[in-house]
Amino acid sequence: MTPRFFTWELKGTPRSRVCSVLPNITISVLLSHNRPENPHTIDALRKLSVEIGKSCKFKSWVLSETDMGADPALIPSILQNHPEAILYRPYDIAAQKDLWMSVCASECELISIIEKFFMTYCHENQSANLHCLQSLGLSKRVIGKVMASAPQSFSQPVQMNKEVIHTLRETYLDLGGDEYNLRVWLQKLLGLNPYILLWPAAAWWDGLCFLTDEGFTKEEILCLVSSLKASLAELQPQTMHQALSFIEQAQDCSKEELKQIVICSPAILSYSFPTLVERFYGLMDIGLKSEQMKESPAVLEQSTHTVLYRIQKLASCGYDIHSGTLDIIVGSKRSFDMICGMSREKSSPEFPSSLVN
Repeated sequence: MTPRFFTWELKGTPRSRVCSVLPNITISVLLSHNRPENPHTIDALRKLSVEIGKSCKFKSWVLSETDMGADPALIPSILQNHPEAILYRPYDIAAQKDLWMSVCASECELISIIEKFFMTYCHENQSANLHCLQSLGLSKRVIGKVMASAPQSFSQPVQMNKEVIHTLRETYLDLGGDEYNLRVWLQKLLGLNPYILLWPAAAWWDGLCFLTDEGFTKEEILCLVSSLKASLAELQPQTMHQALSFIEQAQDCSKEELKQIVICSPAILSYSFPTLVERFYGLMDIGLKSEQMKESPAVLEQSTHTVLYRIQKLASCGYDIHSGTLDIIVGSKRSFDMICGMSREKSSPEFPSSLVN
């Protein structure tokens, strides 16, 4: 007798042993209401040793073709990465879809978010957090990025996110920002660092107090917070203190010079003491001078291997880095390659100053 929910092309074989006995044979399933199955989903579940018969009987909708326009090969990928998806009813998924679509421009964008995470639990928290961010006037693009990159920030109680946002707001205003530009500033920070909401409000105050104690002005601290993409909350005061102490001693600079070094290269605050020691003395070993590094502190953001490679490439273009500025070797690979390309075209042993400014 044909089962109510499915039929098997394979006859004479117990349903519970089909996957283990004949793993390489594709199973054709006819779902209830004559809904065609997604063969990619079935193949993926079979590879995971899922008993297809029980899936058809109790969760047959999971194996049907999607209504969202997802690529057939993407659905098993979602189920492999988020197996809990199979436990939810179509009603739950529909409610989640409506919530997601409130920040997605299209269903294609929705699918890209679902691919990165699948979450229907804590629906009330998600909805409350979403409305909280929308009330700030943030764009759908930024909210969608936060949702896809840091979904945990949507499942936690909305009060936790409100506390972080309140701290960011107070920080911005206390450091000289104005209410009119607050939304733009928050949107920029969340766009650059979607993990901001995962850090407790107290972590922000620790970093801000440390920079204040080090003598940075409000304007300088605001600049550092923005330049660090709001990762200040992730940095421990002890780590920052060790970094500053090493730079101050290694380059024999005053407190004011140290502040200028940090303002020019805020990322220095995020490097551990061993990393800075290795990079500083590694650059000294290849012939660079401490004074050069003081004038171009961003060179410490590059690994010694990268700096050595760029020095050699510049030498092949006729530029002697040991007697010139180091600004030319910092920055992205794209900008560096562009400078080298322009140098070859001009066939000049010296780089024009406009290329390094």
